Amino acid sequence: MKMKKIFLGAVSLLAVFSLAACGSSSKKDSQAAIKEKGKLVVAVSPDYAPFEFKALVNGKDTIVGADIELAKAIAKELNVKLELSSMSFDNVLSSLQTGKADMAISGLSYTKARAKVYDFSKPYYETENALLVKVSDVNTYTSVASLSGKKVAVQKGTIEEGLSKDQLTKSNIISLTAMGEAINELKSGQVQAVDLEKPVAEGYLTQNSDLALASFALKTGDGDAKAVAMPKNSGELKKTVDKVIKKLEKEGKYKDYISDAAKLTGSQVD
Repeated sequence: MKMKKIFLGAVSLLAVFSLAACGSSSKKDSQAAIKEKGKLVVAVSPDYAPFEFKALVNGKDTIVGADIELAKAIAKELNVKLELSSMSFDNVLSSLQTGKADMAISGLSYTKARAKVYDFSKPYYETENALLVKVSDVNTYTSVASLSGKKVAVQKGTIEEGLSKDQLTKSNIISLTAMGEAINELKSGQVQAVDLEKPVAEGYLTQNSDLALASFALKTGDGDAKAVAMPKNSGELKKTVDKVIKKLEKEGKYKDYISDAAKLTGSQVD
């Protein structure tokens, strides 16, 4: 009877290992799956120039920007077609969990909290903060204290939303779905400032002569940098993305992407 129990236990243990092995072999590596289907699906929120935005290119409404060029470089390295999946920013990361996208490249910043759920590439751009105000208010809003009791708009789900809530503690933070909505609220006087990325702010300045950069900005942490997000345990895919970023970094290409994208902001489409 005792020998029978030992035998049955060994058989059960063998079955568990067999199932585990079958499970691991049946689940394809994310990079292998992308290559098999022949396309890379990238989640983007195209309202964040010069990183990703819509512009008229040869008369056609097209998603362009520095992050889009990065996505193209990754797709080229993988030797697959690129498919952009457009959505609101607060859905970009969740699309990786639902399988709607293979990766997200949308002005995303690495955080420890996010890293518990997703894999992130090495940084490809260091974050710079800025505050936009009306030209007529440049001399009025010159410090964090000057925005006390005032409304400051941010895009929902961004690092800037967190920075504003942490540092503008006496201001009323208004979280909106789209950055374009925040800019419109500023122009109409519904809010007194908008907190956002500096390159994004500069993009909006090319189209709005009634807006200006405030003389101060919020403090960013050393780890506040843009990175590509992928589903957890994207081993080989992460290695490939890091390889592409390292190459672009060495050649100074991403900075070129931002400069080229800035030239297209004049033809930006809402």
